[in-house]
Amino acid sequence: MVVPQAQAAVVERLGKFRSVAHPGLNFLLPFFDRPRAKIDLRERAVSFPPQPVITQDNLTVSIDTVVYFQVTDAKSAVYEIENYIVAVEQLTTTTLRNVVGSMSLEETLTSRDSINTQLRGVLDSETGRWGIRVARVELKAIDPPPSIQDSMEKQMRADREKRAMILNAEGERESAIKTAEGQKQAAILAAEGNKQAAILNAEADRQSSILRSQGERASKYLEAQGQAKAIEKVFAAVKRSKPTPELLAYQYLQTLPEMAQGDANKVWMVPSDFGKSLEGFARMLGAPGEDGVFRYEPPEEQVSAPPAEEEEESVKAWFDTTTPPEVAEAVRAAEEVARKEVPSASRLGNNLPDTPPA
Repeated sequence: MVVPQAQAAVVERLGKFRSVAHPGLNFLLPFFDRPRAKIDLRERAVSFPPQPVITQDNLTVSIDTVVYFQVTDAKSAVYEIENYIVAVEQLTTTTLRNVVGSMSLEETLTSRDSINTQLRGVLDSETGRWGIRVARVELKAIDPPPSIQDSMEKQMRADREKRAMILNAEGERESAIKTAEGQKQAAILAAEGNKQAAILNAEADRQSSILRSQGERASKYLEAQGQAKAIEKVFAAVKRSKPTPELLAYQYLQTLPEMAQGDANKVWMVPSDFGKSLEGFARMLGAPGEDGVFRYEPPEEQVSAPPAEEEEESVKAWFDTTTPPEVAEAVRAAEEVARKEVPSASRLGNNLPDTPPA
C-alpha cells in the first residue's frame, strides 16, 4: 500500500489495530491486514457557521469563528473520537458561549484577543487526548442584534458629533484668542506708531519754528548790516566829496518834495534863516578855502570801526550750522538762502557811488 506525503493510514489486522502506515510503500498481509482510515496530517482551517451567544448583559450576538488545528496522532483521531471535526466544532461553540457569557457586549466587542487566547487554551487542552493540536482560534465577526447596532450607530454618531462640536468650539476659541491677540498687537503697534508720529511731528514743528526764527533773526541782522554798510559808504562818499553849503541846500530842497508826498503832509514852511543854519553847519564841519568857501576837511587819521561780527561774539552763534540729523536738509536750505542774501547785501554797499549826483 502506498501512502501519500502528509498523510497517515491506520492498519488493522483481523479488525484489531496493527499499526499506522506512514508515507511511502507499506506491505500488508493479504486477507488479514486492511487500512481502516487515512488521516490528513496537515494543518486545517475550519470555519464554523455563526453561533448565537448570549452576553452577560442578556444581549444575543452572532459570532463566526475559525479554528486552525492539526492531527498529530492518527490512532487517537480514529479510535478516541468518532468525528473529530464535529467534536472540535461543538467544543468551540460551548467554550465560546462560556467565555462570552461572562463578558458584556462592550467587552466582547473590544476583547477579541482575550477571547481568542481563552478559546485556544481550552480547545488545545481538551483535544489533546484526541491526537489534535489547536494552533489558534480567530473570531471573524461579532454581529450584535439590529436594534443594538442601530443604538450603537446612534451612540457612535452622537460621540462623533460631540467630538466634532468640541473640536469646533476649541477651534473657534483658539481663533478668537488669536484674533484678539492680533487686534491687541495691532492696536499696540498703531498706538506706538501714532505716538512716534506725534513726537516726530512735534519735534519737526519745534525744529521748524526754531530754524524759522533763526532765519528771520539772521535775515534781519544781515539786512541791518547791509543798511549800515550802505550808510557807511554814503557817509564816506559825502565826506570825501567835501560838500559846500550850496550843495547841502540843494540836497535839502531836493528832499522836500519827497517829504511832502504823504497824505497827511499838506503845507510845509521853510524857515527864513535856513541859509544861516546851513552856513553855521558848514563852519562847524569845514574850514574856509582860498575862495572863502567853507568845505569839509576829514581828519588825518581815519579810525575804522570794527565789523559788527567782531563787536558782538554772540552773533556768531546765529550762524551755527551744527544741527540734528533729522533737520540737516532744512538747515542746508537755510544756509543756501543766507549765502544768497549776504552777497546781495555786499554788492549793495560796493555799488554805491563815491560822490553824490551833482
